[in-house]
Amino acid sequence: MSNVKFGDIEEAVMFVSYGMYGDHCAMLCKRTGEICWSSEASDMDEIPEEAYGSEDWIDIPHKNDLDLGRDLAFEFIAQHLPSEQERVQHIFRRRGAYSRYKDFLESKGMLQAWYDFENEQTKQAIIDWCQDNDITVTDIV
Repeated sequence: MSNVKFGDIEEAVMFVSYGMYGDHCAMLCKRTGEICWSSEASDMDEIPEEAYGSEDWIDIPHKNDLDLGRDLAFEFIAQHLPSEQERVQHIFRRRGAYSRYKDFLESKGMLQAWYDFENEQTKQAIIDWCQDNDITVTDIV
């Protein structure tokens, strides 16, 4: 197993998480540290055929696979604005929830605190995923 830069894995998680679930894919070769990309939204498909089904390759997770979606927003509210939990649950019952959620946090002066919390939780989730999958990461900021 070669070393992989944390930033490269983080970038791949963000790529996989962009757009609709399943629109984008990235795979990591655990032997070489190479990350290859694929997107349903474009003609990009860098993933070699031999990667599929190979024990040397692993799918980069979507942020929802790392529990970094809606539940993370609820966790933040429980810690920082517990009296607003019902309101935030209501926000997430309709489309466009993240935009309304961020507007709500801005109105409470908590938007930057949310970004800091989200970034720290994302970093830790990626580190945990790497450890769980025997991936050695370097350059963790």
